[in-house]
Amino acid sequence: MSFASRRAASSAASRLASREFSSSRPTCTSTTSAAASSSKAPKFRYLSAWFCPYAHRATLALEHHADRVEWEWVEALGWEQRKDENNVTGTGKEWWYHWKADELTRANPSALVPTLIPIDPKTGEADESKAVYESLVAIDFVDAISGATGTDRLVPEDPFEAARMRVWADKLNRECCSPYYGVLVRKEDEERAEHFAKLISGLKAFSRELEKTSGPVLLADGQLSCADLSLLPWAYRYYVFEHYRGENYVIPRDDAELIPYHEWYDHVMNLPAVKRTLPDKDRYLEHIGKYADSSARSKVANAVRRGVAAHDLDDEKDEY
Repeated sequence: MSFASRRAASSAASRLASREFSSSRPTCTSTTSAAASSSKAPKFRYLSAWFCPYAHRATLALEHHADRVEWEWVEALGWEQRKDENNVTGTGKEWWYHWKADELTRANPSALVPTLIPIDPKTGEADESKAVYESLVAIDFVDAISGATGTDRLVPEDPFEAARMRVWADKLNRECCSPYYGVLVRKEDEERAEHFAKLISGLKAFSRELEKTSGPVLLADGQLSCADLSLLPWAYRYYVFEHYRGENYVIPRDDAELIPYHEWYDHVMNLPAVKRTLPDKDRYLEHIGKYADSSARSKVANAVRRGVAAHDLDDEKDEY
């Protein structure tokens, strides 16, 4: 079942957004087994955005369990450029989310992706009262509801390992994902370099943790985890640094302390379920230019612009 077949537009607006972004979203060629096609498989409307790494986490979880879970992709965000009349970005222009799916604003108080809305198996109707959101929570939820067991689980059955993976999922989010936006959004070279140094330090800590098991991922026997999925969307996107910030912002491959990280990267990026989710690099590079020139007006960009980490965004302070 392809991404296109999983996505169903809910209104004229969502159909318009779908046309706008259909060529930008990753293409999936996976198929869904008879188990997932049965009425017993949990089904969702998946409110997402092709460019968003937070949503990408949930996409990875869904693809990992593609034979156990069904979903309809709803492209829930759209961009529009406006004049920077209040000099908020200091660039003379602003990029706003000019459109958000009605479902998203109803089902998620923060109106952020990813948001999963379960479909009642009896009525076929979406139940917005049971919407699940927040990207790391979404990974855990998809994993739990999939019914997977053993090494197919993203959150291990062993309680200690489950706790360790959740700790690392949060640690990676703070130390290796949030600094990504500091490198792009902050305007002073010194500040960008500081965020990049934090990111590299986080990757080195991750490398040390990788060495504690047989590799190439955090869990033994190559079992993919919620922690791997926490970092993966940003690791894929680090390539934009060289284009927008120069060669000093390339993740070094000649640093011995980062060898485990690069082995992890090469492994996970070649997993079939991961490859199906990766956005086109050229299209994403063009998209992220909104952040690189500091003209984006998303909650994440606004939070970083006012001097806090992306994971510390405030719905009220960073609204736009």
